[in-house]
Amino acid sequence: MSDNYLTVIPTDPYWQPGEDAADRAAAALAHMLPDDDARRGLEAKWHDSVEVVWCGANLERISCPHCGTECAPGWWAEAVSERYDEGFPTLVVTVPCCDVETSLNGLVYDWPMGFARFRIEVLYPNRAWLTDEELATLADALGHPLRQILVHM
Repeated sequence: MSDNYLTVIPTDPYWQPGEDAADRAAAALAHMLPDDDARRGLEAKWHDSVEVVWCGANLERISCPHCGTECAPGWWAEAVSERYDEGFPTLVVTVPCCDVETSLNGLVYDWPMGFARFRIEVLYPNRAWLTDEELATLADALGHPLRQILVHM
């Protein structure tokens, strides 16, 4: 059986909210879910270090934000592994396509994914993407801009 998650993470991978802000955002997200089954799968999570928030099987490609060239999966995996081994003290990378310095979090992921020390996720959300208005409401409740990720494992 496959697992599906709707996940929201701060745009700044190192940022974490206080518990009150996280509770407000989780409550706001709960009201956006269609039923009690989806609400039961909602959880806010804090991490000691940055983690990859991967979209699972939804990932189609990773591209350079500067020139648009598709990044080789092996290059990306190696860059992530090197930083993971160090606890992600930095996400800075130099893309091989145009030799420009950027962030792993700033690469263009199709489907979206990212890096974070905090997330709110919903297992089996029984809905698709949040609208721009819904995402803005959650960001206001949390006190920080957010990005969303649909995970299919």
